[in-house]
Amino acid sequence: MIPRQLLEQVARGDLSVDAALKKIEPASNLGFAQVDHERAQRCGCPEVIFCDGKDPVQAADIAEEILTRAPRVLLTRAGPDHARELIARLPDVEHDELGRCLFVDRDPLPRQGLVAIVAAGTSDLPVAAEAQTTLSILGATVEMHVDVGVAGLHRLLERIPDIRLATTVVAIAGMEGALPSVVAGMIDAPVIAVPTSVGYGANFGGLAALLAMMNSCAAGVTVVNVDNGFGAGYAAGMINRRASQQGPDNPRSDSTP
Repeated sequence: MIPRQLLEQVARGDLSVDAALKKIEPASNLGFAQVDHERAQRCGCPEVIFCDGKDPVQAADIAEEILTRAPRVLLTRAGPDHARELIARLPDVEHDELGRCLFVDRDPLPRQGLVAIVAAGTSDLPVAAEAQTTLSILGATVEMHVDVGVAGLHRLLERIPDIRLATTVVAIAGMEGALPSVVAGMIDAPVIAVPTSVGYGANFGGLAALLAMMNSCAAGVTVVNVDNGFGAGYAAGMINRRASQQGPDNPRSDSTP
C-alpha cells in the first residue's frame, strides 16, 4: 500500500516521482544483499541482520539501508568489529555486549503484555540477553528470572507466582535441559524452550538438552535451536503481541509505556 503522506508530498512538489518510487520499492539491491523493506508490514518487525559471517561494513550498510524506511533495526551475533563499524556510523546505536546484539530504536513501541525469561544458570545469560533484547525491540515487557535451574528447585518454585502472570515464557537451559518441562508443568502459558551449549562433554554442544526438550512430557512446550535466544524471543514477542491485542479484558495485558 502506498502511504497517503507520500502521495501528498509528490502532489505538493516536495518529493520527485523518482524519489517516491524509490521509497516504495519492496527491496533494495546492495549488490551483496537484497534488503527486504516490506518485512515489517508482513511480519510486524523489520528485517533482522545476522552478523556472524558478514563483513562489518556489509552489516552496517544493510542496517543503514533498513533505517531509511524503518525506525528500528536489530543486529544479532555481532562481534567487536561489527560494533565498532556501526557505532562509527550511527551515534544512536545501542550495544548489548552480553547478548551480542546491536540495535537502533528511534520510535520505541509502547510496552505491552509480559514475557518471562527463565534461565537455568548464569552461564545461560548470553542467550537470555539475546532473547531479552529481541523482545524489547518488539515492544514486550520482559521479566528476567535467572539462575533458577532444577538443581535447586526451591529457587524456581519461589518465582512461579510471578512467572504465571506472563503471556508466554522463554525457558533457557543447558546440561540436561530439564527446566522447560518443570516450568510447563506448573503454568498455563506456552513455553518456548531454548537449549544451550552449556554443559560437559556428553552434552554434545547442546544436543543433549535439545533432545530432552523435544521429548518433554509436559504439554505446551515448543523448542528452538541450540543457543537461539533470538528465535525464542521473536516467537514469544509475536505470541505476546497477539495476546495483548485482546484488549483490557485480558488480565495479562499491560500497555503501560
